[in-house]
Amino acid sequence: KMAQRLRYRRRLSYNTTSNQVKISKTPGGKLVYLYRKKQGAISKCGDCKEKLRGIAPARPKELSRMSRRLKTVTRAYGGSRCHKCVRTRIVRAFLIEEQKIVVRVLKAQQQSQKSK
Repeated sequence: KMAQRLRYRRRLSYNTTSNQVKISKTPGGKLVYLYRKKQGAISKCGDCKEKLRGIAPARPKELSRMSRRLKTVTRAYGGSRCHKCVRTRIVRAFLIEEQKIVVRVLKAQQQSQKSK
């Protein structure tokens, strides 16, 4: 007996990413195509483009249905930036503030020397 011919169930007749199928056998013994869903992309850091840990990969519609704990990490910039980038941001902000204080102190010293 020859192999059974299969045909797409939808109108799209090309082998594109949105038209991926797998072969399945029905209880009646027929072979049919079942459409596969696209895989969700893993979220990436906005700064260094590294994959974020602790965030479930999902398609946009699935993401809207998922609970908050699956989509974020409990940290500043959680779910948007990786831990390394958050650390560098915090350190940079701290150093900038320190620099401002140093400038203020130097100005005050110069003022005190001028007044003498």
